[in-house]
Amino acid sequence: MKKSETKLIFLLTVIVIQFTGFGQIAPTDSIKKLNEFKITGRQKDLERLPVLEGTRINAGKKNEVINLNALNADLSSNNYRQIMAKVPGVSIWENDGSGIQTSISTRGLSPNRSWEFNVRQNGYDISSEAYGYPEAYYTPPTEALDKIEVIRGAASLQYGTQFGGLLNYITKKCLGDKPFQFETQQTIGSYGLYNAYNAIGGKLKKFTYYGFLHRRSADGWRENSSYSTTTGHIILSYSFSKKLNASIEYTHMDYVSQQAGGLTDSMFRENAQQSIRARNWFSTPWNSTALSIDYQPTVNSKINVKVFHTYSQRNSIGYLKDINLPDAFNGNGFSNRQIDRDWYNNLGMEARMLQQYKLFGKKSALSVGLRAYSGKTIRKQGAIGSIGSDFDLAIALQQTSSNGIYDFKRELDLNTLNAAVFVENLFQLSKRLSITPGMRVEYIKTGAEGTIDKPEIGDKIDVANQIRTIILGGVGVEFITTEKSNIYANISQAFRPVTYSELVPSATTDSVDQNLKDAKGYNLDFGYRGTVKNYLTFDIGAFYLYYNNRIGTINTNGKNLKTNIGASVSRGIESFIELDLLRLLTTKEKYGQFKIFANVSLIDARYTRWDDPAALADTSKDFRGNYVENAPRTINRFGFTYKYSGFSLTAQLNKVGSIYTDALNTELPNAKATIGKINGYQVIDLSISYAINEQFTIKSGVNNVTNERYATRRSGGFPGPGILPGNGRTGYISIAAKF
Repeated sequence: MKKSETKLIFLLTVIVIQFTGFGQIAPTDSIKKLNEFKITGRQKDLERLPVLEGTRINAGKKNEVINLNALNADLSSNNYRQIMAKVPGVSIWENDGSGIQTSISTRGLSPNRSWEFNVRQNGYDISSEAYGYPEAYYTPPTEALDKIEVIRGAASLQYGTQFGGLLNYITKKCLGDKPFQFETQQTIGSYGLYNAYNAIGGKLKKFTYYGFLHRRSADGWRENSSYSTTTGHIILSYSFSKKLNASIEYTHMDYVSQQAGGLTDSMFRENAQQSIRARNWFSTPWNSTALSIDYQPTVNSKINVKVFHTYSQRNSIGYLKDINLPDAFNGNGFSNRQIDRDWYNNLGMEARMLQQYKLFGKKSALSVGLRAYSGKTIRKQGAIGSIGSDFDLAIALQQTSSNGIYDFKRELDLNTLNAAVFVENLFQLSKRLSITPGMRVEYIKTGAEGTIDKPEIGDKIDVANQIRTIILGGVGVEFITTEKSNIYANISQAFRPVTYSELVPSATTDSVDQNLKDAKGYNLDFGYRGTVKNYLTFDIGAFYLYYNNRIGTINTNGKNLKTNIGASVSRGIESFIELDLLRLLTTKEKYGQFKIFANVSLIDARYTRWDDPAALADTSKDFRGNYVENAPRTINRFGFTYKYSGFSLTAQLNKVGSIYTDALNTELPNAKATIGKINGYQVIDLSISYAINEQFTIKSGVNNVTNERYATRRSGGFPGPGILPGNGRTGYISIAAKF
């Protein structure tokens, strides 16, 4: 390492410290030409899926692949505004600075724990319950990831149950070809951040393995926001032959996170770091197991079978009153807290096959798959917890009523059975043009039984099993314009099943429409993407999303009725352009690389139909034309990366527009701070890395360089209620090593 380079990295690191103050592809000519669109050579931080991959057909689908190994970003805290910087149109809720949970969406959908996406790890489900409660409480540490795949709404035919598309975390499978290798990354940062990632992996003839242990803890940027998380994962693979490979993997996560709660808007303006909830805690012990078998009987045939199981929990304890009500202290101490608990037990299987064949002298490909799934959730809510301040799930007091003694006010058994089959076919019509029609058939059976609101009525609930069969269709088109660019278009139907929270009334004074329908609609994409020589990468597209049978609550005869309230339409532009200025000016690499990128998205998401009968008598209750809540109209990210030898510097600007937080488009916040407009914001991040040699790398960075005060969401329940601030300025420094 040259002395000048040593001085440069040392100076930049000192500045950071002082500034933050922390202590397989088809074997045919036609298909090959399609696959050449995938960027080759030096690994880029953003790529596209090949036309055929494993048992999947990706032609005509808008998609992105994020390569974590090539990314210069803050991986120590799963900073998704940096990780998703080059994925157009991604809206991110940033109230959780721990990086434990990821909340993202696209196209005007709700980011709440990414529930509009089909969230998977290595191709299998990892959400709480894929149909009844599709919230993603588990997010793998990004240091352990190889790639993240994002496929927009067209993924509905292959994966089902989402409008947003597919979000697939792909973990590392091994660390190289040697029998044993070890890698580690140790990070310290602002507000007590300590992050430790350690992994082993290797290859022994036909056997490969990889395992990691990850631990992250911090006091948190806000008061009362400490957390500690531990994640372990192991995957073992064995190649029985060139045709047959099997792998088994297991993931365990356990964390405890203190929830700082929401703020009123005046408190947010006064001091966004403050918290008046010191006794709220959250925990989700998580266990996932999966078996995957890949079999290739012929050169043109591939089969994949996955069997997966999730056994997990969601636990919370806290004082959940409105944020304008203090955590009251009575003569005997603080008031008792409320305990809510869920247990998830899900078992599923997916089998897929890809068959290539010749049609009219050209190679085409057929992909078929089937799925069987059982999801069971036990939900217990409303127990009386302790008056203490620590994480304690022990029930402090039993409750009594005319119906007897009980622990929880609400006890429910929720269940889902699902079977599905899909088929897609890539027809290669010419050397340039392909068309991929497809269809998916879903069978879903859901039910619920138990008791709610025991103190008042002891009301028993027994929701008869709802059985429905849903048929989805779609078609994708791709036209090769040049060797490295294409035009793509896709239209695919999508749906979102009625969730448990919509199936069960929130109180005995509420009711659920017995004819409640699943949300259904479609996604339409059209775009142009590719590369120009070795200096320009682009993807410019338009979209249209129709979301019918949205579910909400209306008031009829003084009683709240949960029913289908209407429809919305989201339309807009999603564009990404990246230019390597030095490669544009010269073919020599002695000056390094200097890339600038622009990620610009324009989104218009509005209600187009409103079915509340009250709107006929009171036009103020007719929300047609209103903006959909939590849907920013602009999401823009700009940045640059300069690389020279082992040095890399990345700067990024995130500029996000304002949002409404209710369908009424209320401008001013209410006293509870649960509704009201949230202003737009801009956040600047800086990341630096230096590879000393092949073994050691130093990484450092500043998040939110200008210490912007901003918020991305309001909450009506846990972890709020109230407005939830994003983190202010923080910094970190990491040392990574490979042996």
